[in-house]
Amino acid sequence: MSKRHYWIAGFTVISIVAALLWAPIPQPPSYHDFADQRAMFGIANFMDVASNVGFLISGVAGLVVVMSVGKFECGVERWPYAVFFLGVLFTAVGSSYYHLSPDNERLFWDRLPMTIAFMSLIAAQVVDRIGVKAGLVLLLPMLAIGAASVLYWRATEHEGAGNVMPYGILQGYSVIMLLILARLESSRYTRGNDILWVFAWYVIAKVLEFFDAQVLAFGHLAGGHALKHLAAAAAAIVVCRMLMKRELREAAPTASGASVRSAQRSAARS
Repeated sequence: MSKRHYWIAGFTVISIVAALLWAPIPQPPSYHDFADQRAMFGIANFMDVASNVGFLISGVAGLVVVMSVGKFECGVERWPYAVFFLGVLFTAVGSSYYHLSPDNERLFWDRLPMTIAFMSLIAAQVVDRIGVKAGLVLLLPMLAIGAASVLYWRATEHEGAGNVMPYGILQGYSVIMLLILARLESSRYTRGNDILWVFAWYVIAKVLEFFDAQVLAFGHLAGGHALKHLAAAAAAIVVCRMLMKRELREAAPTASGASVRSAQRSAARS
């Protein structure tokens, strides 16, 4: 294992320990009190519901690209990306369902597909940057861990001692791990640094979410939460565009490979 891999493993261990030991924090009831509660066309919380069209568009577009564009060195590499875009597509459904009548029970169906997207995108980057086998082996365990964080949160809420921290730490881990992988490991494909825009759009989405009411007050067109959905969907579009435009990098020849090719050229000339 290289020194870079120790950094990746170390951050993973720290995140797991934090999720296990951090003091429990229940989901605040005020979380469901979004700024823009206007109904339109008979749909409650219309803007927060309708803005999920961004996830629908990016999810469908991404699946079409993954299944039709031959930008993978081997076919199995497409599966983590396919799962990622499925997670984005399911987020459109789950988030719309939640925002029609926000509460903890519906929030579960919003968060579950998001963990699918988070975890599968990390697995996809491991495939691209560390090894195909490593990424594929990690895909199912990472999906299981993501789902477990949300199942655990819901179970603790039902028991009256809610703890949302494991899910929160998982979300932070996912985005920071994308940044770590992008900075420490080179992709086998061009446009590998496009993934940094996923991190940027995530930060923008969180800022919009935090300033939900202030954004609504500026023009009264949409709240920050609705725009957060569009910013998060833009992150998925970045991944879609990256897959469309990237090319496999030509591997640098090894010393032995170069010697063999030199000998072959000499033999051909003689």
